[in-house]
Amino acid sequence: VKRALISVSDKHGLVDLAEALESFDIEILSTGGTAKALQEAGVDVIEIADFTGFPEILDGRVKTLNPKVHGGLLGRRDLDNHQQDMRQNDIQDIDLVIVNLYPFRETVSSGADFESCIENIDIGGPAMVRSAAKNHEFVTIVTDPGDYKMLTENLKKHNGATTLSLRRKLAAQAYAHTASYDSAVAAWFSQQVDEDVFPKNVNFSGTRTINLRYGENPHQGAAVYSDGSNRPGVVSATKLQGKDLSYNNLNDTDAAFQLVAEFEDPAVAIIKHANPSGVAIGETTLQAYQKAFACDPVSAFGGIIALNQPLNKQTAEAIIQTFCEVIIAPSIEPGAIDLLKSKEKVRVLTTGSMPKPEDQNWIIKSLLGGYLVQNADTKMLDQEKLRIVSDRAPTDQEMRDLIFAFKVCKHVKSNAIVFAKNQATVGIGAGQMSRIDSVKIAVSKAQDISKVDVVNADDKKGHNSTLKGAVMASDAFFPFPDAMLAGADAGATAVIHPGGSIKDDLVIEAADERGLAMILTDQRHFRH
Repeated sequence: VKRALISVSDKHGLVDLAEALESFDIEILSTGGTAKALQEAGVDVIEIADFTGFPEILDGRVKTLNPKVHGGLLGRRDLDNHQQDMRQNDIQDIDLVIVNLYPFRETVSSGADFESCIENIDIGGPAMVRSAAKNHEFVTIVTDPGDYKMLTENLKKHNGATTLSLRRKLAAQAYAHTASYDSAVAAWFSQQVDEDVFPKNVNFSGTRTINLRYGENPHQGAAVYSDGSNRPGVVSATKLQGKDLSYNNLNDTDAAFQLVAEFEDPAVAIIKHANPSGVAIGETTLQAYQKAFACDPVSAFGGIIALNQPLNKQTAEAIIQTFCEVIIAPSIEPGAIDLLKSKEKVRVLTTGSMPKPEDQNWIIKSLLGGYLVQNADTKMLDQEKLRIVSDRAPTDQEMRDLIFAFKVCKHVKSNAIVFAKNQATVGIGAGQMSRIDSVKIAVSKAQDISKVDVVNADDKKGHNSTLKGAVMASDAFFPFPDAMLAGADAGATAVIHPGGSIKDDLVIEAADERGLAMILTDQRHFRH
């Protein structure tokens, strides 16, 4: 390596790298802000305009798009006609390229306007990366500051040269890097044209952040990829302590965190196998946790606990009384952090803030030969559009519980049934092939819990967790009255569901005969 070209937006480790290159007597070419940073650090730099004999123009849009740059990158050292062309045109070899691209994703995430996003679409950078990667037999391309150490060690080991195996590895990473970058630009641009239309061609890109030990089962491989949006959630969270996160941990924690994001009041969700075992809101996080735990203390063992408010010491003290796998919250108060250290294996995550549940993103499922893509279910319940269809209107308390139960239902696997009372779940039936089976499971679990003495967060006395006075929510319509009536038999006094069955009138008539209040949402929430 005799000559290197460095042009980076991410200047992490830049000066140390340049000083290492200087120790091998490598001439350094550079552009704009990168050249300035190196010069200020005392590194000898040849600015690209001096190297090409052509100035940067168009506000920096054209800097390296020059035959002397790309000829130096693409010229083969083993072909006489290439070498002759280079000599005739005074083109010198460039043996090493250190490039990372304009921060396009970060610009979009910051909420920048259209013109700012356009100006942060890198042109010259990807062109150099691709030229260097194509000619990797002779040129080394580095796009990730995390690879600087690997590069310098290779140079030291081989007396200022790099190996072909390293160049091939870095070239593969370079093409993946530019593909991911172009995917981000394409996705953003499609939204500017018509955000409701799925583009004809689509690419899904991400950057690997974690290699997991295995997937859902030990014989499956797995990894975590970031889409670069830095949206508050499990991918961007900071882990304060605990064992490595597993595939199942991450999947369940994401489900739990998305659920509590639905609520503004202090909310807690306890998740097992991507389904909630208990959800509640309260005046405090401690009260919310106690109410959520009371729904199903047995299933809470080994669960995932998500909060939408900072975790305080009192709530942490209650949580650690039962084994859990993961705790996730926007932040954790110092007293709680110190307390959680006694459970060093518990994974504790902070996200800094809560996501906006209405923010749109895609859900992607692989199929044999392709992908199934849909918008995420971000539709929020519009309370002004709720329809009371029964003779009896719900009481104020029933209405609060109905709205709460329907929000939870959105996050339960279909067929989903949720019983709630005092804005806490008291029975959940998930993922059954028939709706009445989900009702039976929810009722059965609630009846089992009623036989166990647990702490009631409201009156601090023995809590009998029956369904008397509860409300019932369903993620889809009742095709027949049977499932609804089974809930009424268990004690439910009001029902909320989307409606839309050809037998809605029959179901409503049955509700009136039992004195049930019924609300239709006209909004289905299947979750598979």
